[in-house]
Amino acid sequence: MKRTTRTGVLALSAAAALLLTSCGFSDNGDGSADASGGNTTLNMLVPTYSDGTKGLWEGVIADFEAEHENIDVNLEVQSWENIEGVLKTKLQGGQAPDIYNGGAFAEFAAEGLLAPASDIASQETIDDFQTTFADAEKFEDIQYGLPLIASARALFYNKALMDEAGVDAVPTTWEELHDASKLISEKTKADGYGMPLGSEEAQGESLIWFAGNGGSFGDSQKISVNTPQNLEAAEFMKKMIDDGVTQNDPGATQRTPMLNTFVQGKLGFAYALPQTVGQIEDENPKLDYGVAAVPTKSGDPATLGVADRLMSFKNDGSKSAAVKEFMDYFFSADVYTDWVSTEGFLPTTKSGSEKMAGDETLKPFLDMLPNAVFYPTTNPAWNATDGAFKSLMGELGTGKSAQEVLESIQAKADAAS
Repeated sequence: MKRTTRTGVLALSAAAALLLTSCGFSDNGDGSADASGGNTTLNMLVPTYSDGTKGLWEGVIADFEAEHENIDVNLEVQSWENIEGVLKTKLQGGQAPDIYNGGAFAEFAAEGLLAPASDIASQETIDDFQTTFADAEKFEDIQYGLPLIASARALFYNKALMDEAGVDAVPTTWEELHDASKLISEKTKADGYGMPLGSEEAQGESLIWFAGNGGSFGDSQKISVNTPQNLEAAEFMKKMIDDGVTQNDPGATQRTPMLNTFVQGKLGFAYALPQTVGQIEDENPKLDYGVAAVPTKSGDPATLGVADRLMSFKNDGSKSAAVKEFMDYFFSADVYTDWVSTEGFLPTTKSGSEKMAGDETLKPFLDMLPNAVFYPTTNPAWNATDGAFKSLMGELGTGKSAQEVLESIQAKADAAS
């Protein structure tokens, strides 16, 4: 799977280019212009999430076109590595896609390039999104993106190691997680808890813990790292390290190899993704494990949420009705859940969550989605903050205090603001 959060590309000349070519994509993909009363052609640019992404979209489009004979959809699929460069070229050439699947969007909204959600989806579709995901699609209080896929983190636990160590219950609080991890570390040959603070995802591990104490990384206006809530969470993370209940050297530990260790049955607890369920089925189907909500300080639900979205470059606005037809069709429960489940993600809609609620392996993730906390990707200083977490958060295990570490990260964020 490709990572589901990417930094958007701001083409500084995009606004001017679109003004000069007010029709955006003004042809039908074969060079013929739309005629009054003829078909409307939507140009759609999407990334590859898996080997099956292109085929999935082709199936959706074929079914949509069969029901909407006056609308054609031209699909273009690019890798995550290439898609932002392709988009930049299209923007500079005045050929912005009518439908775009991407990550960060605030730069485009600030330039006035995007159509608001109310223009590209019915109110029924907009109201169906989980509130936490819909709120993350807003720029200056206007929603632009339609949340496409969700990924959340849950606690994966090794039942066999818990039994061997005498741990009777799945942890629901920090203290319970600490004590259970300590028993596993002391009484088995495995590590208790996996804490990946390396460059792959130190920011993700940190936000899981911060959210578990009512903290966050801030919002579109201000990056807030060194807060009382975050400091208390970071101090507990350091306690886990100092008490020897984690693996050795968390600052050098990457998420992927750490999760491989869990899949191999050599780790008691780890925060993992929905795709980890499929990895276990493929690589170690006999693993005796379970999935539960993230332990927090108080036991109240909270987790890290990540999402990508569909958005629409408004061009001259003539295709908004056709875009709305497509969005309403795609986000209908049957069509949408088939797409999102096949890709191995979670739904962002209420109807989708209800439809997929019968999958017991996904239930902990689905239950936590309404309480998900997101990265502040709409803040221009987020990229620098993200890099600071990846390079500095691991210093919790090198003798530095939690206060010193968070102050260093905050300084990097402030310098980028």
